[in-house]
Amino acid sequence: MKEVHPGMGITSEAMTIINNFMEDMFERIAGEAYKLSEYSKKQTMSAKEIQGAVKLVLPGELGKHAVAEGTKAVTNYVAYNSKNSI
Repeated sequence: MKEVHPGMGITSEAMTIINNFMEDMFERIAGEAYKLSEYSKKQTMSAKEIQGAVKLVLPGELGKHAVAEGTKAVTNYVAYNSKNSI
């Protein structure tokens, strides 16, 4: 946040609310991904199950954008790690 809006801050109460929200979303997405992996009779969750779970948990365009941003974040992470591991 400080990079995007240097003059803004966040209270500890607001940070707790955001943290609780993120924990709840993680649990919902993980639960849906687990169900999807059970339906496909797989013991290991793949990106396919996670993306499907995100689309089920988040409605419409929000789910599509979340999958696109998540894919972009993972791609950047892998590229950064491969560049810095040499």
